[in-house]
Amino acid sequence: MPQTTSAEIAARIEELYGASLTDLEAHAQDQPPGMLAALLHSHDRLAFAEQSITVHRRRLEQLAHPERQIGTHDVSHILDCARRLAEAVAVRDTQAATTHAVLQSLGRTPAPQPPIAGAPAAVPALPVPTVSAAPSR
Repeated sequence: MPQTTSAEIAARIEELYGASLTDLEAHAQDQPPGMLAALLHSHDRLAFAEQSITVHRRRLEQLAHPERQIGTHDVSHILDCARRLAEAVAVRDTQAATTHAVLQSLGRTPAPQPPIAGAPAAVPALPVPTVSAAPSR
C-alpha cells in the first residue's frame, strides 16, 4: 500500500518538532494556539479527507459493481456518492498543498549551544545619542 499524504505530512511534522505526533498533540493541548496546533489541525483535516475518499470510493464501487443491476433509483445515489468523492479529493488536495507549503517554509533550528566557560560575556552596547535635524535655538 502506498504511503498516504497524511502519513507523509505526519512524518514531516514529527521530523520538524523532533517528537511523535501523539506526544506533539498532548503537548499542543497545554499550549496557546500556535504553529504546532495549526499543523496538527491541518493534519487531522487531511486524514479525515483521506478517510472520506476511501469510504466514498468503496461505496461507489459497491453501487456500480459490474454484476449489479443499476435501477433508476440507484442513479441518484451513484451521482451523490461521486460528488462526495470529488469533494473529498478536492479538500485533500487543497489541504495537502497548503500544509506542504507551510512545512516547506519551516525548518528545525539547532539546539542552543551552552556558553563556553571562561569566555567573557558580551557587553551591551551603549545607546547612541540621536542627532536632531532641526536647527537648535
